[in-house]
Amino acid sequence: MTTEILVNISPQETRVALVEGGSAQEIFIQRANRHGLVGNVYKGVVKRVLPGMQAAFIDIGLDRTAFLHVADMRRPEGLAPDAPLPSVESLISEGQQLLVQIVKDPLGTKGARLTTLISLPARYLVMLPFEMHVGVSAKIEDETERARLKEIMDRLAPELAPYWGVIARTAAEAATEEAIAQDMRFLVRLWKAIEENATTAKAGTMVHGDLPLSMRIMRDLLGTTVERVRVDSEGEVENMRQFARDFLPGADTLVEFHRGAAPIFDLYGVEDEIERALQRKVDLKSGGHLVIDQTEAMTTIDVNTGAFTGHRNLEETVLKTNLEAAQAIARQLRLRNLGGIIILDFIDMPSDDHRAQVLRALEREFARDKARIQIHPFSPLGLIEMTRKRTRESLGHLMTEVCPTCGGRGHIKTIETVCHDIARDVQRAARQYDAKSFLVLACPAVVEKLQEQSGGLAELEAQFKRPIRLQAEAYYPQESFDVVPV
Repeated sequence: MTTEILVNISPQETRVALVEGGSAQEIFIQRANRHGLVGNVYKGVVKRVLPGMQAAFIDIGLDRTAFLHVADMRRPEGLAPDAPLPSVESLISEGQQLLVQIVKDPLGTKGARLTTLISLPARYLVMLPFEMHVGVSAKIEDETERARLKEIMDRLAPELAPYWGVIARTAAEAATEEAIAQDMRFLVRLWKAIEENATTAKAGTMVHGDLPLSMRIMRDLLGTTVERVRVDSEGEVENMRQFARDFLPGADTLVEFHRGAAPIFDLYGVEDEIERALQRKVDLKSGGHLVIDQTEAMTTIDVNTGAFTGHRNLEETVLKTNLEAAQAIARQLRLRNLGGIIILDFIDMPSDDHRAQVLRALEREFARDKARIQIHPFSPLGLIEMTRKRTRESLGHLMTEVCPTCGGRGHIKTIETVCHDIARDVQRAARQYDAKSFLVLACPAVVEKLQEQSGGLAELEAQFKRPIRLQAEAYYPQESFDVVPV
C-alpha cells in the first residue's frame, strides 16, 4: 500500500496528513499558540500530595497544575519490580523539585498527566535513563530480527552507562548497526544536555521541548513504507532535509517541494476528509452510516443500515454493513484521534460466526494503528468495548468549540416551549414589579409565534391589567428572551 506524508505550512499552523492508499488516515495539527506538550520535560515543584489518591499535583508552569500518579514515579533503588507500589508520601513531599515529563496533554478541564520515568525517542531507539532494561518493540514479530537487535543493543549498551535502558522501536527493523549506534550516541548527548539544563533551570520551567511537528513526524512516521514526503513550504523543505541528513540517513531524498497549483491538502481530498471528520454522521458506501458521539467519559459509535437493504436476506445485509462499518470505525478513530473508552454498537447479529467475522475484521483493521488498543469480544448486550490510548487532543477538541447557543447539549428548546417560558416570566414580573407595561424582547420566530397565539397574551393583559408589547431582536438566539418592566 502506497504511503505518503503531506505537510502544510502556514505562519500560525502546521498540518500533517498521513495518506495510505490514496486516502487520509491520520491528521496532526500544531498551532503557534497551542503546541502539543507530550514529550516535553519540565522542572516541576510539588504543590500538593494526595495520599487518598496516591498522587500529587505538580506545578510545571502551565495554566493548570499537572497530575502525577504513584504508578508513574521512579521506584526506590533495590525495590523488586514485582513488589507493591510504595506510598506516594514515601516518594515525594510538598515543595520538592523534580524532573517530570508530560505523557498526556491537558484535555478539557484536566491538567497534563506526568511521569518521572523519562523516555527520549530517536529514530530507531527510545532511551530510558532510569530503567535497567534493554528491549525490542513487540510489533517486530520476526524472532531472528528481534535477536539481532537485542544483540546489537547489548553490545552498544556500555555507551549508555550510567544511563542504562533502551528499547528498539518498530522503525529499527532492518536498520544497520551503525545507524542504531548513531541513535544511541545522539540520545546520550541529549540526556546529558537535559541534566545540565535541569541543574540551572528554575522550578516551573521547561528544560527540554520535543521537536516541531514537521520534524517529529519524520522521526516517528518515516518508515520503510513511506514513499515520499510532500511539503508546500520551500524553506521548511530544506529544514526537513537537513534534519534527515543529520538523523535519518538517506531519508532526505524522500522530501519533495510541492509546486502544484492546487493546495497540498486538496490532494486526495484531505481538506474534505477533515471537514467530514468533524461531523457526527459518517456515511458508508453501502448506504449505511455511523453515528459518532464523543463525551467526557467515552466515545460511542452506533452502526445503522440506513438506506442499504441488501440483495439476499436480512442476516447477510447486516453482516455486510457491520464488516464495512468495522473498516470505517478503525479509520475514523485514527483520523479523529479518538481515545479512551469506546463503545461500538454494531447492528445485532444472532449468529456467533458473523460476530466472530466482525471482531476479526476490526482487529485486522486496527493492526496498522500505532496507538495501544485493547478490544474485548461482544458483550451479552451485543456491544464491543475497546480502549485506544489517548495522548493528544482529538481533532474535534482541537478544531471546534462548544456551541454558544445550545451549550453543547446538541438540542435547543422549541419555539413553543420558549413562548410558554415567556408567559411564565411575564407572570413573575407582573407580581414583582409595579410597572405600567411590559416589553418582551425575543428572536423574530418566537415573536411571530406569540403573535399567532395572541389569545394567551390577551389573557395575561386582562389578568394583570397592563399591556404587553413584543419586539423582535434579530441577534437573539432562539432560547433567549428578556421581559422588561416599562
